[in-house]
Amino acid sequence: MPELPEVETTRRGIAPHVEGREIVEAIVRQPRLRVPVPEDFIERLVGSRIGTLSRRAKYLLLPIEDEGRASTGSLIWHLGMSGSLRIARLGELPKKHDHVDLVFDDGAILRYHDPRRFGFVDWLAGSAERDPRLANLGPEPLSDAFDGERLYQLSRGRRMAVKPFLMDNAVVVGVGNIYASEALFLAGIDPRRAAGRISRERYARLAAAIREVLAAAITQGGTTLRDFVSGTGEPGYFKQRLNVYGRHGQGCRRCNGELRLVTLGQRASVFCPSCQT
Repeated sequence: MPELPEVETTRRGIAPHVEGREIVEAIVRQPRLRVPVPEDFIERLVGSRIGTLSRRAKYLLLPIEDEGRASTGSLIWHLGMSGSLRIARLGELPKKHDHVDLVFDDGAILRYHDPRRFGFVDWLAGSAERDPRLANLGPEPLSDAFDGERLYQLSRGRRMAVKPFLMDNAVVVGVGNIYASEALFLAGIDPRRAAGRISRERYARLAAAIREVLAAAITQGGTTLRDFVSGTGEPGYFKQRLNVYGRHGQGCRRCNGELRLVTLGQRASVFCPSCQT
């Protein structure tokens, strides 16, 4: 599933090709996504322009502006488990599972590909902050609103394991399975440890590790495990730097001890019993 670095990589990849461009055609080949494509999708978009793209958690937000550059709403896009947005050109034939195209005045095409159809594109008429999908989200992990003190305070009295605690979007957004595993390894924290039994000092290290892991993954273009490619069609290379995720049974890169696999919150978690306590 594309996580925060993959979505941010997509935003950065497609932004130069779509921001300020006029939509001259919208094509919907498959409207039956996780959220059905709005019936007035084409009518709303043709003749309008794309504003400055943004990201909130794993959602991409594409502001839609009229000819006078006044806002008329936004598209909210989620890549689901297997979705990707890439830039194509006129004459480039769609592939199987290419469900939605936005065609721009310079011949560029924003093309949505999603084999499993767990993603969606929807219309936001009002403020994005009021949308129920976004209203109750925690802070962005790379923002000033996120730090170890927040983790420490929210974790008091919590018996749940620290890894699913980190993956709660009300605590912090965008720390999915891959990056939670990697951050806990860097911070030396056992993913099974109760969230409420971790000290303020260790949470400070964990917050710093989350920032470090996510920033590095964005720089590397995300992590390609199965389906993800960037907005320009390139795979992500952070997989080559993974310390624990997907490496159970292999040797720890620090101590060479065998990495173990456990299940936490119905998700596989790999860790080093020696380096993570």
